[in-house]
Amino acid sequence: MPDHVFKIKSPLSAAMRPGKVFYGWWLVGVAAFMLTLMSLTVFQGLGTMLVTLERQFGWTRTALSGAFALARVEGAVLGPLEGFLVDRIGNRRMVLIGYTIMGIGFILMSQVRSLWHFYAAFIIISLGSGLGGWLAMISMINNWFNRRRSFALASAMSGIHVGGLLVPLLALAIEWFGFNGAALGIGVFLLVIIGPVSRVIRNRPEDYGMHPDGVAPDAEISETKADDDPQEDDEPDFTAAQALRTPVFWTLTVVQVATSISVVTLALHLVPKLTDMGMSLSGASTIVLTYTIVALPSQFISGFFADRLPKPPVIFVFLLLQGAAILTIAVADTVLMAVAFAVMYGIAFGGRSPLMTAIRGDYFGRKAFATIMGLSQFPMNLGMIVAPLFAGYMFDTTGTYFVPFVTFASLTFLGAGLMLFVKKPRKSLVAQTDAEGQPAA
Repeated sequence: MPDHVFKIKSPLSAAMRPGKVFYGWWLVGVAAFMLTLMSLTVFQGLGTMLVTLERQFGWTRTALSGAFALARVEGAVLGPLEGFLVDRIGNRRMVLIGYTIMGIGFILMSQVRSLWHFYAAFIIISLGSGLGGWLAMISMINNWFNRRRSFALASAMSGIHVGGLLVPLLALAIEWFGFNGAALGIGVFLLVIIGPVSRVIRNRPEDYGMHPDGVAPDAEISETKADDDPQEDDEPDFTAAQALRTPVFWTLTVVQVATSISVVTLALHLVPKLTDMGMSLSGASTIVLTYTIVALPSQFISGFFADRLPKPPVIFVFLLLQGAAILTIAVADTVLMAVAFAVMYGIAFGGRSPLMTAIRGDYFGRKAFATIMGLSQFPMNLGMIVAPLFAGYMFDTTGTYFVPFVTFASLTFLGAGLMLFVKKPRKSLVAQTDAEGQPAA
């Protein structure tokens, strides 16, 4: 059915009426829901799945981490392509394609009997997640918001933490139905809901006679001046090639690598670390639940203030706290220390995640946002290949996570320091040097 026919019957037409809720906020809800599903199944729930597979099949943690490493190889290779496809064919189609592949991957996962079968299924799931998951969703929200970008992204990315809230339910599902039954249920559910969800997704507000934030550009400029916002009146509109020639792109990429490899590794190895301390699987899941509950308000608060304050120093504070949290879990041997980690990590994780994304939208605009994010994810995915394997190998050889966790904390502190040197690129300078044929300063 053509878009213009469908539009009349959709919530979009109602949202365009005066006084109605801006359609971008409906898309924020859609993104939060879909990111909840992705987070639970391929991020927050990984530790629970690792422990279950380790106990069921006797596979080592290094071997299980290998599947995650291979998926990161796939992500590193395809990340820039995924971003290019999102910018070219749109968020709507990419979400439909990606979650369909994820659903098929989980159905294949439900039949796992050997390590190679697990590897193959996990790679398919990761492919779907890369194509239609986080990048497609945050790119969509970035397109629909400008001055409210940080809060909108924080609201959408709250789904990542809601997924953490559901980890205890995932653990119960695995206990009741077994790993295979739970995986089959996830796959079928994804295939059932993706069709209706994709029909309400829209790529850009301009395609429907609307503007970012629901206000016309002249009104937005007026409000910006009234608020004495230090940002430029005109929205930056960098191409991917122009962004690559700015120092800030590379600084932010290094910060992202240094601080994200610990987040992903903890998603895989935190629950095993906690069960090694003597906690039950459900008790370990409660720690995940604790930092998730703390992260939710932290995320909304950081998004609210980041639309009004300079982002680099705010991110700096959250990264310092994240490093302190990782040091705490590195030496933790009691439930009390695990809870202290959960509180600090929840505040930091909730605060930093949307801001590290929103700052790219603020600095580089909407034109090639997904491509720019995909390019910046290439080195991050390379780091994610090594980090979980490093943690798993160090545990298998030393019986402890102390060395890898201290290493990740140190890298996080390094990333925090680099944020103090981040400055917004000048679009006019890049355009001038492009015209002169010289590299941008």
